[in-house]
Parts: sequence; structure tokens; C-alpha cells
Amino acid sequence: MNVDSSPRKIDLFTATCLVVANTIGVGVFTSLGFQVTSITSGFALLALWIVGGIFALCGALCYGELASVMPRSGGEYHYLSKIYHPIVGFLSGWVSVTVGFAAPIAAAAIALGKYFSHVVPSIDAKATALIAVIAISLIHTRNIRVGAYFQGISTTLKVALILVLIACGFLIQQPQNLSFLPSAAAFSDIFSATFATSLVFVTYAYSGWNASIYIANDIKKPEKNIPFSLLLGTLVVLVLYVFLNFIFLFTTPIGELAGQLDVGYVVANRIFGAAGGNIMSFLISFGLVSSISSMVWAGPRVTQVIGEDIPLFKLLSKRNQYGVPLYAMLLQLAIVIFLTISSSFEVVITYLGFTLTLSSCITVLGLFVHRLRYPDILRPYRTWGYPLTPLIFLAISLWMLVFIFRDKPAESLAGLGTILLGIPIYLWGARQKAPMLDSTEIE
Repeated sequence: MNVDSSPRKIDLFTATCLVVANTIGVGVFTSLGFQVTSITSGFALLALWIVGGIFALCGALCYGELASVMPRSGGEYHYLSKIYHPIVGFLSGWVSVTVGFAAPIAAAAIALGKYFSHVVPSIDAKATALIAVIAISLIHTRNIRVGAYFQGISTTLKVALILVLIACGFLIQQPQNLSFLPSAAAFSDIFSATFATSLVFVTYAYSGWNASIYIANDIKKPEKNIPFSLLLGTLVVLVLYVFLNFIFLFTTPIGELAGQLDVGYVVANRIFGAAGGNIMSFLISFGLVSSISSMVWAGPRVTQVIGEDIPLFKLLSKRNQYGVPLYAMLLQLAIVIFLTISSSFEVVITYLGFTLTLSSCITVLGLFVHRLRYPDILRPYRTWGYPLTPLIFLAISLWMLVFIFRDKPAESLAGLGTILLGIPIYLWGARQKAPMLDSTEIE
């Protein structure tokens, strides 16, 4: 049975949906409750989400150039292998394969189960989580087009639901008396250690802005559509995040938000009344389906490319008759199921921010290296604002890495340990010269 000879089926709209869906998860509906415990300025609180958005936007602009000159699935694994050395790329890919996608999928699935249990208490939350990840994975194993349609529809509905929430928030009869104008107190909050702490979690809420690079092989005209999907998707998320947090603060007293994990639930009760919590729980659980779908789709593409390059992992590169890397997807699903059942993903999430920030930091630094090594190469897209754009991203990244390491040394060292664990695995698997596999199939 032959693999589809025309695998590039994903247009700019679907690629952008993937970025939006991968980025907007449960984080934006929970972070504010912890921020308002020590930051009370409306201006400073919104500044958190604007700065986080600028950080993500700078990263998207830089990744866009790398994607335009190296349009192959695999993301950082592929870029770092070409820019530095294959072992650097493998270590980044190793993190993605083991926990980079599986842990956030498990976290989103369990969050989906918990939110949905507010609507239907008789259904076990963990059972809902398992059913969701298995069903979504099965959808993406069948056909790239089916997965693309599912992603596009679920993301469109997700954004529409958020827009409805924002619009309804503006109609509330008794808004809060909270100033969103700059002031001395606001700037005092911005330059505080608390602001720095909160920004780490905000940037994590923006993680996913690079989602379309992982499925480059499936995207039409990747040298053009990947950069635009990163830019458009990140801009959409930035606008939605700022307006959504504005509505949270505009409609609900800070005292009611402080310390609350389910901020969306609290705000919905203010906007819609007693039934609002159940409505919001359903909407958030529905929206998380889109997030899970985007990560289920993207993750196996990294594993597939590693299998194409390293003979030891060749099995993971094999695609079924629909052009889907089935074994890579099943491996990811197995890890997700394990993390979902054991709930051990919680510790992984705490150090995931360190490892992913380190990977993206090295990748953006690679933009400078790539321009120096290949000054004459054709670049269909060039980073807007270079070199200031990557320097902003690197400055914020390095600041966060130092801060995370100082605040959570155990988790940071665990992240570094996970990365270093990949070194012997790479050396073992790369003994043979890696053949480049253009297409494979499952018999």
C-alpha cells in the first residue's frame, strides 16, 4: 500500500489554527488568581500579558526565518541539528519526545476531565481524560485531512466562545472600579520581584506559539505559510489574552479572584449568574479538546523525523497508508496514558518550563549563527526587526532561566538531567550512518 504522494495538505488557515489551539490552554483561565494576590494594579496586570505576548511574538518572528530556510518537520530538533551539531538537535528532540508534548497533553486532558465533571459530576474525571486523549489520537491516525478539518473546526469554535465571553463581559451592569491607566503604583508593581515571578507563568501560558514548525512536511508552501502562521497565530492569542484578562478584572472584584484556581468559573458566575460556572466549565473543557488535538498532531512529527535520521529509531518514522507516523503517535499516546493515570506529570510540568525555555533560547541564538555560517543562502522570509527582535527574546529567556534556576533548583537540575540522559542514547543510536528516508509505510 503506497503512501499518499501528495502529503502537503495543510493551508495557512489550518496552520494558524494549530498555533492558536496549541497556545490557548487552561493556563489563561487559572493564572490571574495567583497574580492578583500581590499585584493589584490593573495596568500592571495587563502589562504582564502584553510583555508575555511580545516575548512570544519575538520568538515567532525568529522561528519564521529558520522555518523558511529549513522547511522540514521536527522543529528545534531539525534546526539545531543543522545549525550546531546533530547531538544538540537530538537532545532537544529527546525532551520533546519524552515529556515536551506528552506532559502538557496529559495535563490538559486531566484539566478537561475536572472541568467537565462540574457539568456531569457522575462521570469520573480521569476516565473522561483518557477517553478524550484516545479518541483524539485515533482521529489523527486516520487521515491528515480529517485531522486538519477537526483542528480547524474545534479551534474556530474555541475562539468564538472566548469572543462571546469577552463580549458578554462588556455588557455587565456593575463593572469594577479598577484603573487600567499607568501610575506610580503600577510601575512599582511592574519592577517588583512578584511581577518577575508572574511573568514566568505568563510566558508558559503563551507556550505553543511555535506549533506549526513541527508539521512543516504537511504544510503547503512551508517557506511562506509557516512564518505567517506563527505571526498571525501569536497575534491572535496576544489580543485574546489581553482582552480576556481585562474582562476578568473588569467584571469581578480582585478579592474574589485572589487565590482561585478556577478563575473562569468565578468570572462566569459574575457574568451569567448561578449557571455561569457550569457554562464556563463546559466551554473550557470543550476548548481544551482543541489544545489536546494540536499537541497530539504535532508531537509525533518530531519523533518521526528523529526516526528518519537515526537508524535505531527507524520504526518510529514509518507512516501508515494515510501518511501519518502511526508508531510515533502510539508511543506518544502510551506516555500520555501513563502520565494521566499516574498523575506524575505534575512534577514534570514544574521543570518543563526550564527545559523548553532553554531549547527555544538556543534555537533563537541559532538565528545569528545561521546568518553567519550561511550569509548567501536564499531566505524567503527574514526576521522583522533583526537583530533587536532576537535580542529581546534572548534577554527575557536568559532572565527567566536564571530566575527559574534560582527559585526552583531541584526542578531545573532535573530538567538538565533529562537532557543529559539523551547523550548516551544518541551515541548508541548514531553508530551507523543515518539514511534519509523520504517515505516509508507500515506493511
